[in-house]
Amino acid sequence: MKKVITYGTFDLFHEGHYRLLERAKALGDYLIVGVTTDNYDQSRGKLNVQEGLLKRIENVKNCGLVDEIIIEEYEGQKINDILKYKVDIFAIGSDWIGKFDYIKEFCEVIYLERTKGVSSTMLRANTIGIIKLGIIGYGRIAKRFVKESKYVSGVNIEGVYGLNATSVEKFATENELSFYETDLEKFYVKVDAVYIASPHLTHYDYIVSALTNKKHVLCEKPMVLSKQQAQNAYELAEKNGVILMEAVKTAYCPGFVRLISVAKSGLIGSIKNVEATFTKLVTGDFRELKKESAGGSVTELATYPLLAIVKLLGTEVLDQRFFTYRDENGVDLFTKIDLRYKDAIASAKVGLGVKSEGDLIIAGTKGYIYVPAPWWKTEYFEIRFEDMSKNKKYFYKFEDDGLRYELAEFALAINSKTANSYKYTNAESGFICGVIEDYLAGRDIVEI
Repeated sequence: MKKVITYGTFDLFHEGHYRLLERAKALGDYLIVGVTTDNYDQSRGKLNVQEGLLKRIENVKNCGLVDEIIIEEYEGQKINDILKYKVDIFAIGSDWIGKFDYIKEFCEVIYLERTKGVSSTMLRANTIGIIKLGIIGYGRIAKRFVKESKYVSGVNIEGVYGLNATSVEKFATENELSFYETDLEKFYVKVDAVYIASPHLTHYDYIVSALTNKKHVLCEKPMVLSKQQAQNAYELAEKNGVILMEAVKTAYCPGFVRLISVAKSGLIGSIKNVEATFTKLVTGDFRELKKESAGGSVTELATYPLLAIVKLLGTEVLDQRFFTYRDENGVDLFTKIDLRYKDAIASAKVGLGVKSEGDLIIAGTKGYIYVPAPWWKTEYFEIRFEDMSKNKKYFYKFEDDGLRYELAEFALAINSKTANSYKYTNAESGFICGVIEDYLAGRDIVEI
């Protein structure tokens, strides 16, 4: 008897799950399915799982394809299960190609073609459906977004839109999407929501178009390049009853959320100064270094340090000033943004051509918080006091590229019909867009 084993969360059991199990079943005589526990899902960075373990097991059992169900509880269990149950074939979806090659030492590994497109009606009793998501754009971050989406339950990336037919077809094929489109109206018909990963200058028009078609929108930062555009977009989303979110992964990651809570709890007293830095060296023919594409340090990176500042000090700024260094083409390679509040000051430093320590320091009247580089992927921070024996350290996981955090928050907002997340409010987003607008308009700039 040939035994086959596969694993998964199987949340919101849908046609894609059924087809995968059907293909796995056809490989042998006896199919074993490992269903992951809630704790294991959390440990491996799986987010937004909506059904409990018992319900997910029941759904798998009811599909009628499975001979035996086991529970997956820990990293490395697959090898033990394969040996214990004398498994001949390990089968898994093709979106994990290469990930489980190490198992070839113990049995045959087969990557099964995934189902392109998901039905939310088949074998699912849950009233919350699968969100059909489409991507506008096909660049570097769009590719990473597809990879990260595998870790967010209840969302399926269906297709991609772009003006270049050859490029969008290639993107759809490489990422196993069910369709690609060069016609925007046809694209909207096939999705419930869109992720905008196109160049900065195109964001606003795509946002307005998608919201007008009553599609939920998750847009890469900076969402738009003016405060008024941000306000218009959020008002349009509210008018049409859909969600609009700016995709700033840091705002939604567990470590940063906890950092803000701890900093504002009073443990370090009254916050008087925030210093946040994000720099990286970029060379070559990239959009980030092209003035005509709104490239530069401020548009590319300032959202992150400004996020930390507004979460800690708010948006009521009394005065701001930019100190900037530009290249011969007028693109800023390093900029320091100074902000003055009624009772505090803050500095954001960003650079594409100048390298600095990428840390975050929050100074208070009783102590301070230090977050080492890369603080925007908050995994560790320390509260430090004059009496070092009172220092306290905090540790959190930041999974891979972190895009899963913004996507999970987006899905949660759609399903709960809750706009304007406290983790990153519309007002905070609009304020940051306004700071970027001021810089692009040449206001309060000192050349260095």
